[in-house]
Order: sequence, then C-alpha cells, then structure tokens
Amino acid sequence: MDGILCLDKPQDITSFVCCAKLRRLVGEKKVGHGGTLDPMATGVLPILFGKATRALDLIPAQDKRYVATLRFGFVSDTLDIWGKVTPTGKPAPTLSEIEDALPSFRGDILQIPPMTSALKQQGQRLYTLARQGITVDRPARPVTVFSLDILQYDPDKGELTIDCHCSKGTYIRTICDDLGAKLGCGAVMIALRRTRAAGLPIEEAVELCKVEELAANDPEGLKALVRPIEELFTDYPAVTVSTKQAVRFRNGGALEIARLSSPVSEGLIRVKAPDGVFLGLGEPKDGSLKIVKLFV
Repeated sequence: MDGILCLDKPQDITSFVCCAKLRRLVGEKKVGHGGTLDPMATGVLPILFGKATRALDLIPAQDKRYVATLRFGFVSDTLDIWGKVTPTGKPAPTLSEIEDALPSFRGDILQIPPMTSALKQQGQRLYTLARQGITVDRPARPVTVFSLDILQYDPDKGELTIDCHCSKGTYIRTICDDLGAKLGCGAVMIALRRTRAAGLPIEEAVELCKVEELAANDPEGLKALVRPIEELFTDYPAVTVSTKQAVRFRNGGALEIARLSSPVSEGLIRVKAPDGVFLGLGEPKDGSLKIVKLFV
C-alpha cells in the first residue's frame, strides 16, 4: 500500500502508536507520519504508507490550523492542563480585554519554544531535559500567525476557544501562555485539535475506530481512503515527459531540460509520465532535470 491516509488522531495516544497500530492493520511495514501531535491533542495526522514514506523529508513546510481552548487564572510548567498547574488567583479578563490583546499575537512574531517540545538543544530533545527537571534557555524563533480568532468565550469559567492559522513550527500552547501573561492572569491550554496539516483538512480525516472497522470488514474500502503520494506535492509545478524520458527518469537518469516539452522553473518539480503517473521529484541543475526522489 502506497499513499497517504488523513487520520483523525484520538486523544491519549501518541503519533508513534498510531503508526504502529496502522502498520498492523494494513500489513504495511513502512509507515510514518507527517507532523507529530502531542498525546492529548486530536485531529489531522497524515499517515504515510510504503513508498510515500520517502516523502517525509520533502513535504513542503505548509501552514497548519488549530482549534484550541485555554483557561485563564492558571499557569503550568508544561503550559497546559496536563502539567503541574498552579492557580494565579487573578480574575479572568473581559472579552474586550482579550480582543485588545490578540492583535499582538498576529502576523510575524517571535516565540520561545516550550520545554515540552521536540526541538533539540545540544543534541538532546527539550522534552527529554524537561522530564529530568532541567530547564535551559531557548532562543526565540520567528513564526507567522496568519489569523487568530475567538470562537467562544465563557467568562464565568474563564475559558476561551480560539481558531489559529499559523506557519509550521508555531506552538499553540505558547500562544495560550503568552496571552495569559499579557493579560496578567495566566492561562493554560486545556484542549487542542489540529484542523489542517500537509494540505489535508479535518473534514477529510478518518477516525481510528473507522480504520479498524474497515481493516476487519472491508479492506478495499480502506484502500480507497488512501490518497495518492502526489497530493503531498501539489504546491510544486509539474512537467509531463515523453515515454522514453519517463523510462530514463524512473531508471535513475537525468533529463535534458532543452528536450522537455514544456519549460521548468527553479526548485522542485513534479515529473509525470504521459499517462499521468507521478514518477517523482526532480530539480533543474546544469541544464538537466536531475532526480531528487523517485516514487515508482
């Protein structure tokens, strides 16, 4: 089985365990995921099968979207409800105060990654250091928040639900913590759902229980949910080559750009056979379209 499954990851399970479960369900040895979700988070988790796993290091750095709920009046060592939570004793802000604070979190901003992140520092994952009770200084990183909107606010509970469309590498729990700090009352994230990743929307995501049901009763129905590898790369331009050029390319040979039927731009190019089959990715260099990765 080669392709991508848009999984709706359930809560209280790691992305790695999701891959392990699907490996057993579909009988495919090569399984990976495109973008880790924390165990407590739910939502879009792209699962890559077979030859699609070759794309893990080439998936475009696409933006992502999340729906998150935070609770004011608390702080946490993990910036969420699953860590060591401490009440601040400060009242929840008003809706107008929240609306006044949100603009500073939109656009190009700097974020300090949380200690619970998978980023490496001095060769170690930050979350590994955090589990040892070690906190290190982390440099702020630039990220982009394209939109940050209020979906719902309950002032009695002090709970705010937001929709955040952001660049890859943005930490939603950090936005929650920083917003609480700016309002002077503290805030912890209590729920997180990813609604878009790798170009895949939550509307097309399949629940794990549904995958398990299909694997047991309708294997062909399960295969129908697996999307073509090429869908990961629709941001890149495509070129269709001749039959002879397709044979050469799939056998590892570079193609002369001057002999191609259409011009190619700089950067990665989707290379397709005359029958529309996606062969792989190429990149122009020294007058030739050289192979970056084959998927046939």
